[in-house]
Amino acid sequence: MSPLDTKLDMKQPPSARANMREAAGLEARRKVEAPPVLRGQDGEGSVQVHQDASLRIEGAKVFSVYGKGGIGKSTTSSNLSAAFAKMGKRVLQIGCDPKHDSTFTLTGRLQPTVIDILKEVDFHAEELRPEDFVTEGWGGVHCVEAGGPPAGTGCGGYVVGQTVKLLKQHHMLEETDVVIFDVLGDVVCGGFGLPIARDMAQKVILVASNDLQSLYVANNVCSAVEYFRKLGGNVGVAGLVVNKDDLSGEAQAFAKAVNIPVLAAIPQDDDLRKKSANYQIVGTAKSRWGDLFAGLAEQVSAAPPVRPAPLDQDGLLALFDSKDTGGDYVLEPATDEDMRGKYAAPRESLEVVYDDA
Repeated sequence: MSPLDTKLDMKQPPSARANMREAAGLEARRKVEAPPVLRGQDGEGSVQVHQDASLRIEGAKVFSVYGKGGIGKSTTSSNLSAAFAKMGKRVLQIGCDPKHDSTFTLTGRLQPTVIDILKEVDFHAEELRPEDFVTEGWGGVHCVEAGGPPAGTGCGGYVVGQTVKLLKQHHMLEETDVVIFDVLGDVVCGGFGLPIARDMAQKVILVASNDLQSLYVANNVCSAVEYFRKLGGNVGVAGLVVNKDDLSGEAQAFAKAVNIPVLAAIPQDDDLRKKSANYQIVGTAKSRWGDLFAGLAEQVSAAPPVRPAPLDQDGLLALFDSKDTGGDYVLEPATDEDMRGKYAAPRESLEVVYDDA
């Protein structure tokens, strides 16, 4: 029981006690000097919570995998974790997605999220033990699902921050060689960008294909890395994993344009697609894909954290044939009749016409 509980009426419902704890916590934080932040804040007008410096992970190699939903980042993360485990590394994979299926390939099931488990104990983190939220998966990989806030509420940054704090409190990170964050990349808020914003990760791994949507997300993540580097951050991009590579070359052209290396090109292959859809580990010595993921693990480890040069919208579109992106289309201004139909009416022009002098 926490000291605060002795001051609470335990007959009150959990929600009331939680509100009292929150009020007491806010009062306590007002009396404590605010933790240091990077040079500047999270951006003009930002309302996200400023996390403290204790979230930084020391000792282990920490990678954060970002990509568009459905592009294969969880498959890449899980097989990369398996490859590191085969190399004798102690690996921790942290899923940072409300779908909480990042570690399904490693565990064979959906595991409860950290945020859901915290709710069960009324957010009394001291009541939890590692076995409550950590599962051992394939090859001894430790698996955690941070989860996310309910749709339309809260911030993903809080969930990720609480997960790292829990792991630190239970000394789970001290005995780990490699930490892999598998992060939802579609959102542009600072919440799921926390591994970048607070220097939790050392390197970002981008997963994309030869399509505009996935490269748009990859470019956004590059912009986030560059933004926090300008504020004094240290995270860099290890490189790009081209997934479902059909050899059309747009992803490789993107990597060259933003000045990052291509770490691996995973081919568009039906056997690989079926195994991934069935949540199978393919990066093993018995699989013909084993060498690919073993090589990816070595590449990721050796790659320096590069400061990217993100593209503007026109630069990104220029990677594709203009026929595919609508670049040849000529925009025509809409007329009053186009906009208002039968309600359209001629109006006198406001243009001033001067008589010839």
